[in-house]
This record gives sequence, C-alpha cells and structure tokens, in this order.
Amino acid sequence: MQPEGPAEQIRSTLARIAHLADTGSVEDYVEQFTREAEWNMPANPDRAIPAQVRRGREEIAAGVRERRAAGIQGPGTFTRHVTTAIAVDVTSETTARADAVWTFYVDTTTSPKLSGVGSYADEFELEDGRWRLSRRVISRG
Repeated sequence: MQPEGPAEQIRSTLARIAHLADTGSVEDYVEQFTREAEWNMPANPDRAIPAQVRRGREEIAAGVRERRAAGIQGPGTFTRHVTTAIAVDVTSETTARADAVWTFYVDTTTSPKLSGVGSYADEFELEDGRWRLSRRVISRG
C-alpha cells in the first residue's frame, strides 16, 4: 500500500478535527493544530457566541472548553460537525490551503436539525512530521 499524499493527509486531519469537536478530548483536538495556530470565528447570535480570534493551542483549547461548558458542542451534547466539498492545494513541501463547506447538526439522537452552514478557509503546515491546521477562518452562510 502506498503512503497517503499530503492532500489526503490534510483531508484526514479535517475529518479528525470534526470528529474530535463532537466526541473527542480537548487535548486530542488541539493536537491537530500547529503550536501557533490561529482560529477565527464570526459571531453566532443563534448560540449567543461573540466573534472570536484564538491564537495558539492554549487559547484554542480555552474556546473549546467554553463551548463545551455552555453545552454547545462536545461529548454528550448530541451535536455533529460535518465537513464536505474539501478542496486542497499543496502550495509547497510544508504548506497547503484547503477550502471546505461545514454543516452543524443538533439533536442528533432524536430529531436531527441543521443548525448552521458555512465554509472554512484553512491553512496547513507540516509540523513535527504531520500536517496540522495553522489558520482557520470560519464563515457562516
């Protein structure tokens, strides 16, 4: 079997991030990001979440913990992130970009409802031998 190329590794990382946001540990989630990653999210008035810019794994982890404490996402919230229509451009031996569409579902064990849709504009870096997310800009709509 041939080893995965960078584009497939990045697609796997994006899938892993979605899974870990819903069911994984915060520590495993932030390991998918570079140490100095930047995470940008617009305001979400439906969930009373202000616009946020998080820099570095510690700040990103703090944001995840806040959303989990509020019952917005994470284990036991019965929510699901779905990432699709992923287009990856490898820009060098150590950098890449990816654009994707996301959907967010709530009440997944009873009556699943689409709660949000948007796009991710992501940048990746090869860090410690793994493709990790270095910058994410989230758009709604």
